[in-house]
Amino acid sequence: MGGGFSYWLNVVGVAVGLAMDAFAVSIAAGLILGTVTFRPAFRLAWHFGLFQFMMPILGWLAGSYVARYVAAWDHWLAFGLLAFVGGKMILDTFSHPADGPRANPTKGWMLVGLSVATSIDAFAVGLSMAFLGVPVLLPSVVIGLVALVFTAFGIVFAGRFFRNWGRAAHVTGGLVLIGIAVHTLVSHAA
Repeated sequence: MGGGFSYWLNVVGVAVGLAMDAFAVSIAAGLILGTVTFRPAFRLAWHFGLFQFMMPILGWLAGSYVARYVAAWDHWLAFGLLAFVGGKMILDTFSHPADGPRANPTKGWMLVGLSVATSIDAFAVGLSMAFLGVPVLLPSVVIGLVALVFTAFGIVFAGRFFRNWGRAAHVTGGLVLIGIAVHTLVSHAA
């Protein structure tokens, strides 16, 4: 079931590391939404937490068979999803009136795309856990919960403190997502 203190310290450290992309994307979502209410904050936090929980399990199940294939292109998938969503957010900003409707990153396919993009690293962690023979269920729960909390904090923080930025917030949110996409690609190339 568990391990010692250092085991759980490692699990929490991995969970926090994996939650950083979700945290950054949730800040971008808060910038885009402006005023953040409970429902969109819950939707984003729930989905990011759920995907962060599921992906290590899927990675663990896939094991070594899929590892060599996924590792070659996982960063390209994350890059593509984040860049697409970020670009769409920027385009939506200028294709609608300043007070008109815009893409909502907490709904529909945009939410699914962001959830997948921010949890691909968790899939790789699950693969690593399979190689090491480490049980995956309890660490996955911790990873999911940490991502949920970080996401909720990020979207609420950005929505509360930057809600009056208007179009600049929407463009900034899209640029943040594109920046995360580029960082993902560059960090895998290094």
